[in-house]
Amino acid sequence: MDHIGADVIDIEQLLAETDSPDAGAFVVFGGTVRRHHDGKSVSAIEYSAYEPLAEKALAEVEAETLAQFDVISCVIRHRTGRLQVGELSVVVVVRAAHRGDAFAAGRYAIDTLKKTAPVWKRERYSDGSEVYLQGETLPGAGE
Repeated sequence: MDHIGADVIDIEQLLAETDSPDAGAFVVFGGTVRRHHDGKSVSAIEYSAYEPLAEKALAEVEAETLAQFDVISCVIRHRTGRLQVGELSVVVVVRAAHRGDAFAAGRYAIDTLKKTAPVWKRERYSDGSEVYLQGETLPGAGE
């Protein structure tokens, strides 16, 4: 199962993959490219990653989420390549018996992947400029 790549994220497929009669709740977080950032008009974002390490990091976030929360499933997908405003860049789907667990686990998964996955983004602006955005420092960096 690929966690990262250029393919469009199919939410319906992720919901089917995680379907369970034991789940009374599911939470879907979807991150999309927004049209503004820090007062600038965004035209697109280009996501890049060191895919072998990103695959490992996203699988670890799924496993940690399952271990730390009372949930049935957690799946994460992240896109790479040039995405236009409105396109899905990342999706987290969590299923649990109860909504509180699903919400907490979903929040943990997206927050943790933002801190640990080697995924970078370069914003392109409507004025023709572009910039790599400073992400969060990866654990162990600079040691």
